[in-house]
Amino acid sequence: MSDHSSTYDVAVIGGGPAGLAAAIAIAQSGANTALVARRSLYADNRTTALLGGSIDFLQALEIWPHCQDKAAELRVMRLIDDTGRLIRAPEVKFSCDEIGLDVFGYNIENRVLVSALEERAATLSNLTRLDDEAATVSAGDDFVTIELAGGGSISARLTVGADGRHSLCREAAGITVRRNELPQAALTFNVSHSRPHHNISTEFHTPQGPCVFVPLRGGRSSVVWVSEPKEAERLMALSDEELSDAAELRSHSILGSLHVEPGRNRFPLVIEQPRQFARTRIVLVGEAAHVLPPIGAQGLNMGLRDAADIAEIVRNALASSEDPGSPVVMNRYASVRRPDVMSRTFAIDMANRSLLSAFLPMQSLRAAGLHLIGSVGPLRRLAMREGLAPSWRTSPAGRSVTETPAARSE
Repeated sequence: MSDHSSTYDVAVIGGGPAGLAAAIAIAQSGANTALVARRSLYADNRTTALLGGSIDFLQALEIWPHCQDKAAELRVMRLIDDTGRLIRAPEVKFSCDEIGLDVFGYNIENRVLVSALEERAATLSNLTRLDDEAATVSAGDDFVTIELAGGGSISARLTVGADGRHSLCREAAGITVRRNELPQAALTFNVSHSRPHHNISTEFHTPQGPCVFVPLRGGRSSVVWVSEPKEAERLMALSDEELSDAAELRSHSILGSLHVEPGRNRFPLVIEQPRQFARTRIVLVGEAAHVLPPIGAQGLNMGLRDAADIAEIVRNALASSEDPGSPVVMNRYASVRRPDVMSRTFAIDMANRSLLSAFLPMQSLRAAGLHLIGSVGPLRRLAMREGLAPSWRTSPAGRSVTETPAARSE
């Protein structure tokens, strides 16, 4: 990328799922767009449960038809209290047909999703892919200047920071982060099993955190096992056979005998929120804007909503001959994203705290709350809809950006 120099309407820095989706959506809005990200094989075997409007968004980007056949439908979600405590919540089951949907969403391997995003990005004539990294990012009055690691530089009226939790863009914008380290770590891996999952995702609540078995295609499931850091380290060190036995025991053999597939990941859990979502011609999306524990499948779904919102804001700004990096446009993005991110973060944090607490009044409240959700139909349906995406959230144009076709037909 030496000697590369050009000016764009928008530059996106970061080639993860949220960054790729943002670049594609912004380019589809008509903006002259640059994507600064190294092309590399996505070797991680982690998966994502795409819920609610995420599928609609990927449909609009012409991506979903290329990966749907590799994703598993999620039709039922079960919550099982496996804490063994004195006060336990009843099992709660959510079925998609109760709210008029064919599926809640789909579970897909991240490498499959990233591959489909990469292929779509390569087809857009007004999306320039720079196979490089940003060495420095400097925000000015009229442009953001990005010095490339391989030499040369580009500038953009608006820069989208999709460069992860150690975001160079966030640092360049002078945005600080509130960080809360949790006393937990997550172990992720995939398993094959002898019994069918019937498209049911099952989440066991333990005193150390949830352990969820999410359907994959072909008699397989992905596992996210949250526990204390030392326990996660112990599980990580087990042989495949030993971990298979431990996972089968944790699942109470509902999927029969389990066989752990190669590849596993362990990472500490934190909650991170920026004090601002946009500043000095830089907006944040994905993990640059929010880091959550893998509870409730909210992380990437929120990242895709970030991408959808900034793309629509850019589209509206260009249609009105506005500068897409102006303060008024920055404020629009912040006002749309702040309520969504803050409300989801608060809900996940409270749910996790209630599970970890051994305080009897807290356990009583948690059990009572889950009992009400499980037994009261209107409350259960409300919980399902809000779990997919906040119903009150509207796009900058005023229409719902998370509304699914099935919901609109009701």
